[in-house]
Amino acid sequence: MTRISRGYIARRRRRKTSLVVSSSGASLSKLITQQEIKALASSDRDRDRQKRDFRCLWITRINSVIREGWVSYSYRYSRLIHDLYKRQLLLNRKMLAQIAIANKNFLYLISNLILKSEVNWKESAGVI
Repeated sequence: MTRISRGYIARRRRRKTSLVVSSSGASLSKLITQQEIKALASSDRDRDRQKRDFRCLWITRINSVIREGWVSYSYRYSRLIHDLYKRQLLLNRKMLAQIAIANKNFLYLISNLILKSEVNWKESAGVI
């Protein structure tokens, strides 16, 4: 039986994979295929990593603005989030980080209102 060279079909498949992995320096089709598999695995892994990194970034931004502000001496990120949940305010970390970047005074206002309502609640309940 004679050998079939497959013509343009194999060339088209190799060209397609080489365009996907064009940033790697590989020119052999075997190395290109390995690079493509590695890139797909990395992208799958780093999608989850990206979510963690952004959450960490948002928390850091919120905490830095709260700490540098004139809200209270002992007021920190963890207490702010706890008070938000206690008051059932629907502000997630991404929104709070955007508020912290765009308008720090508004974040101070939110935290001051939470602190005032906590003090007023304790006084009315006779805790203090």
